[in-house]
Amino acid sequence: MSESPAASAADRRELTAVQRNAVTELLRVSPVADELGRRFAAAGHELHLVGGSVRDALLGRLGNDLDFCTDAEPDETLRVLKGWAEATWETGREFGTIGAQRRGLLLEITTFRAESYDGVSRNPVVAYGTNLMDDLRRRDFTINAMAVSLPDHRFTDPYGGVDDLAAKVIRTPGTPQESFGDDPLRMLRAARFAAQLRFALHPQVRAAMVQMAADLDRITAERIRDEFTKLLCGADPIRGLRLLVETGLADRFLPELSGLKLEIDEHAQHKDVYEHTLTVVSNAISLESDGADFVLRMAALMHDVGKPATKAVTPDGRVSFHHHEVVGARLTKQRMKALRYPKDVMTQVVGLVGLHLRFYGYGRGEWTDSAVRRYVTDAGDLLSRLHKLTRSDCTTRNRRKAAQLAADYGALEERIARLQAEEDLARVRPDLDGNAIMELLGVPPGPIVGRAWRHLKELRLEHGPLDRDAAEAALLRWARAEGIVD
Repeated sequence: MSESPAASAADRRELTAVQRNAVTELLRVSPVADELGRRFAAAGHELHLVGGSVRDALLGRLGNDLDFCTDAEPDETLRVLKGWAEATWETGREFGTIGAQRRGLLLEITTFRAESYDGVSRNPVVAYGTNLMDDLRRRDFTINAMAVSLPDHRFTDPYGGVDDLAAKVIRTPGTPQESFGDDPLRMLRAARFAAQLRFALHPQVRAAMVQMAADLDRITAERIRDEFTKLLCGADPIRGLRLLVETGLADRFLPELSGLKLEIDEHAQHKDVYEHTLTVVSNAISLESDGADFVLRMAALMHDVGKPATKAVTPDGRVSFHHHEVVGARLTKQRMKALRYPKDVMTQVVGLVGLHLRFYGYGRGEWTDSAVRRYVTDAGDLLSRLHKLTRSDCTTRNRRKAAQLAADYGALEERIARLQAEEDLARVRPDLDGNAIMELLGVPPGPIVGRAWRHLKELRLEHGPLDRDAAEAALLRWARAEGIVD
């Protein structure tokens, strides 16, 4: 890449900062890493800190998970670790990886690899390599193709990873076509690193992603799911999401995202749904209080995916999307099921998508206490996230309208808080339990008890708490009307 002298000088200043970060981070983990390096050397083997660990050290963000590579095969690695590691595990053995723990650090030690794909299989075929340089060449990006040899701390950077870190660019060690042909998931990883690190793609990398997007179909849903989850939980997911759409990768596993690019009518009767969605995701992130919340972010991303299927134009030219939340919830469930998300995660996201429109209309003064109780009860454990999603969805440019929506939702939250304090809305239950129902009606366990319980719960939602006498009288009136008692 050609650069101006000014840009090169700026990069040199960045390199100085990068090098200072690396020294600080590596000194912190050096005792354990050097001990391990000496043990491998004594056994006649090489050991190198490698990949993401070196990258993160250079960025000043090295954690407690360290990645190493070695010419030792797994059995020999276990022999070196015996008596030194506090614990070892072999869950990654089929990929040549042995895990270990020492002084609070988690270590993954992998035999040099020369893995490749046959162009058809959906998982890598692992073969052991023989040297560090070949191992580095098969890695995904230059910023992950650097190594620090142990215990002598020799730095190896054959593909200019340090320069690319300073320039904040994602580039492959060989040609992008070669790299993505070996493992098409690397295209999704490129977008993920752009989101996590706020880096740009090298033009050749972007072009290859466009050209080879269909190759992602060779990858298992689980691997795609894991990379996409990391992307969405990155520091700048909007950057990554745009890359997915612009390169065509989204069409391969999340076509609903690209589908939000609805044609805007000439009179601009509806907002750009795609741009609105990205704004909602950004708004939701700003409301997070304890790190990245995948459920909230995914619900924000999917909340309007039902609009393309429900778009209608009235005779006067107005655009509507009636019941798009219902359709969106169904589409979200289908997509997350296809990507093999856990059922509990899927249920939460689908619930939020289905509920995200419930608030609208509150400001017209139509909501009774009963409606508020139902809102809270239907949301259940999702209420806090629903508050954030609903506030995030208010993206109108009309300042007066935006202020009114914010005030209305603030009023609803205050009303919910008041009713919760009075009635414990989080645990709305009928005023009589199953045993009391059976005793009063003289019926055994069975469907009648369930019907009676649901009737009493409806009364509880509609009217609030009833005292014992009122609840029993209401139950008997219902039972007589249903022919259950005389």
